[in-house]
Amino acid sequence: MKNVLIIGANSRIAQWADKMLLKEPDINLTMFVRNKSKLAAELQDKNVIVGDATNSDDLEQALIGQDIVYASLAGDVVTAAQKLVAAMNKIGVKRLIWTSSLGIYNEVPGKFGELNTRALPGYLQTYRKAADIISDSDLDYTIIRPAWLTNDDEISFETTSRNEPFKGTEV
Repeated sequence: MKNVLIIGANSRIAQWADKMLLKEPDINLTMFVRNKSKLAAELQDKNVIVGDATNSDDLEQALIGQDIVYASLAGDVVTAAQKLVAAMNKIGVKRLIWTSSLGIYNEVPGKFGELNTRALPGYLQTYRKAADIISDSDLDYTIIRPAWLTNDDEISFETTSRNEPFKGTEV
């Protein structure tokens, strides 16, 4: 059984992961949130930790016994990345999946790339700094860079590495 901690379990993307992972018999899921009341009603009686992703003590306590961390955060993501990397190193958790944004590596070509950069001023630079903190660490990490989100009931994606042009416009 794998112990998975979702930090930012209230985020739009993480809410999908919460519900999906709770159905997996080989996953023991813990959800980390600032405000438990914002979780969907069916998730509030599950394994939930209330804490602050920029607080080292909160992170360290939540990381004990975890195998995998999935972070889907907003706000002060640079401080959160710094604190999370340090806490994971201290506790000995090595696997991190971090949600960021398309465009942090200036990898979105053409008109869509121009639109994305104009639509997200300052945001891309902040998320790039957080991604650099993670990629400069010794963690086993994946940085997810989703495109614009929809609520369509479909699973369709393409994977690109950091140095490849981004493909697609919606997730």
